[in-house]
Amino acid sequence: MSDDVRGWLSPKAVAAEAGVSEEFDLSQCVREPIHLLGGVQSYGALVAARLEDSVVDTVSRNAGEVLGRAAEELVGRPVAELIGDEQWALARESTEAVPGVPGGGPASSGVLSLSLERDGLARLFDVSVHRVAELLVLEFEPRAADGPFVFQNFYPRVRRALHRLQGAADVTECCAAAVREVQALTGYDRVVAYRFDGPDGPGQVIAEARTEGREPWLDLWFPASDIPPQARRLYARNWIRVIGDVDDRTVGLLPERREGTDEPLDLSGSVLRTVSGYHLEYLRNIGVASSMSVSLMHDGELWGLIACHGDEPRRLTPEVRAACEFFGIALSLQLTAVAEREQADELSGYRRALATLLARLSSRAPDALLRPDSGIVELLDADGAVLLRGTERPATGDPLPAGLPDLLERLAGRSPVGEVWSSDRVPEALGLDPADAEGLPAGLLFLPLNREGDVLAWWRRELPAPREWAADPARPVRTGPGGERLTPRGSSAVHRATVRGRSKPWSPAQRVVAGELWRELSGLLSRQMAALEARNTELARTNEDLDSFAHAAAHDLKEPLRGISNAAAFIVEDAGAVLDDTSLRRLTTVRRLAERMDGLLDSLLHFSRLGQVGLERRLLSLDEVLDDALVVAGERLAEQGVTLVRPAALPRVLADRERLLEVLENLLVNAAKYAADPAVERAGERRVWVEAVSVVPPGGGNGGEAGGGSPESAAVTAVVVRDNGIGIPAGQQEEVLQLFRRLHRRDERGGGSGVGLAVVKRIVERHGGRLWLESPAAAPDGGPVPGGGPGTAVWFTLGGAAEGMGEG
Repeated sequence: MSDDVRGWLSPKAVAAEAGVSEEFDLSQCVREPIHLLGGVQSYGALVAARLEDSVVDTVSRNAGEVLGRAAEELVGRPVAELIGDEQWALARESTEAVPGVPGGGPASSGVLSLSLERDGLARLFDVSVHRVAELLVLEFEPRAADGPFVFQNFYPRVRRALHRLQGAADVTECCAAAVREVQALTGYDRVVAYRFDGPDGPGQVIAEARTEGREPWLDLWFPASDIPPQARRLYARNWIRVIGDVDDRTVGLLPERREGTDEPLDLSGSVLRTVSGYHLEYLRNIGVASSMSVSLMHDGELWGLIACHGDEPRRLTPEVRAACEFFGIALSLQLTAVAEREQADELSGYRRALATLLARLSSRAPDALLRPDSGIVELLDADGAVLLRGTERPATGDPLPAGLPDLLERLAGRSPVGEVWSSDRVPEALGLDPADAEGLPAGLLFLPLNREGDVLAWWRRELPAPREWAADPARPVRTGPGGERLTPRGSSAVHRATVRGRSKPWSPAQRVVAGELWRELSGLLSRQMAALEARNTELARTNEDLDSFAHAAAHDLKEPLRGISNAAAFIVEDAGAVLDDTSLRRLTTVRRLAERMDGLLDSLLHFSRLGQVGLERRLLSLDEVLDDALVVAGERLAEQGVTLVRPAALPRVLADRERLLEVLENLLVNAAKYAADPAVERAGERRVWVEAVSVVPPGGGNGGEAGGGSPESAAVTAVVVRDNGIGIPAGQQEEVLQLFRRLHRRDERGGGSGVGLAVVKRIVERHGGRLWLESPAAAPDGGPVPGGGPGTAVWFTLGGAAEGMGEG
């Protein structure tokens, strides 16, 4: 089988048609150039003349019989010798640019009444005129014996038909009215309205008018191979196609191939064009002697056909054909109007549902849409919905199909942001092999949210659809009375089958409301981002002002304090001998308070500088930094009898060395300060452990933001400084991280200003990390905490450094 068929039919149809006998190759139908068949129906004659010089280029070989002039006599001669200058000018004028039309677009065709003299008598012809490139094509049909067309007699019937169409409530009712009226206009024995299931799909009879005794075709489906692609293209170009007699003797053209092109004359716009032998055989096999097809269009695409069949040969006059063509145009417009009305009503309902959905959301961030009670699944009548956002895949509705996330990741980059893609037959639409289609839904509608690859998608399960076929869709080729051809069987031999691999189709209104949801989310997120940016800018300015204020306050207040302290010292020194004990004690208190205030201002100054000094991050050995910290903190640990324990080698981290050193010094000194009380300790058991541990921070998160994340987040590597000292009650753990907060009086536990942990927290957060406390803490080996105290564990991460914290 040729690539023409493989590129058009589904894999199932290709496989089925491969089993047909080799005497009939369906690919011949697909490849057949039906607009270049080089012949016309014999009841009329064709003459094509060049517009440039009015010389006849091509003539049908029956010109002698129909026009009284042999084809050989006409080719190469002026066309005026046949019809006269006046009638030739009239023919040209009928297809000239239309006055008043923007751009002066040419008329596609025209119908004239012309006369030719033969044996001294004038014979009247109805002549259809159209242009093909540089040629003007005239198709002569002898005037019918029943006399000229009388518009006043014909128009009332067409007007009544159009009124009935306008009163139809839906597409099916509209088509039912149309087929009755077309049958009344033309007299055909069967008239059906035939709707295609997609541009390349099969068709279904949705309305029928038939004479008594003919078997019903209503609701039957016909295989897609009945009307191959090139036939559909011609139906889309020409509103009407008439076959007067399926047994007509086709008349060839002279010359068969035009000089300069070496191809037959293009008959795409011809009313007399002959018909493919395959199609004629098709009609004979189902007992049809004459036929007419009127195209039904929607948005520039072929939507369906009005197909007419006669038991006897039947010629339609150009006027009747024009009326049927006009009726087809009117019906197409009415079908479009009905469909748009139905879509507008449907869309109105979906928009109300969308407004309700958005109104009841506590948050309009995309994640909030996937809550079970959000209504996002019901909005599009889907079975489930999923959001792909980074590594997260929240879903709601039915269980998420296993292969869907990977498919959405592949498709995300194919569609522009905000453009809806949908299919009710996903594996077929994407050309997937059965193995690749495992775990995929039948229906999918997805919406790329942004350029980062975030996608919101809805899916639908397979919905097997029973169909009654007028022919076995798996074997479109059958042997009929005229041979092995495309032969639909009638209802007496209906083939019942179930269509698989499809879901309920997505409607245009559902696609529109999905796009509107994206615009709502995009607008809201844009406004939120703008507001957040403004708040961040204001916050940065406020923080800068606060840092500047703290620095200025600390620096400017130190000088008066020194003056107070020095003044008190001078008084004691100069007048100490004459002062009483109470005055001396008070002056000493003034000096002590001034010195304490000076220390607090130093701490405040240091704290404020942490927000202004940039970080110089480098890859550091945590063991080496800890060794340096012990230069300062080691003596304090030794004084308290505290032993430092490193259960394993510490990793390398990406951090600012000076700031990390300050963190470790503060934590080690704190651990020494809050060692267990001597009254309850056992010698040699006061310890501090420093290690790196994989842990999920409280509340989840990746360690990159304080307080962020979700419980499902993966664990991160954190540094922990753990002691077996007195511990910190859970209710006071947040308090001790604040500036100038201590759990004891300032003269207890080695004193201090209460700045150490606040400094540690700020340094960690400057690195993009998190800090949190745990108490009581277990010993590293999982046993009871030795030393008599519940202990405290201070955990911290260093933001982006977490990835490097697995190296020894």
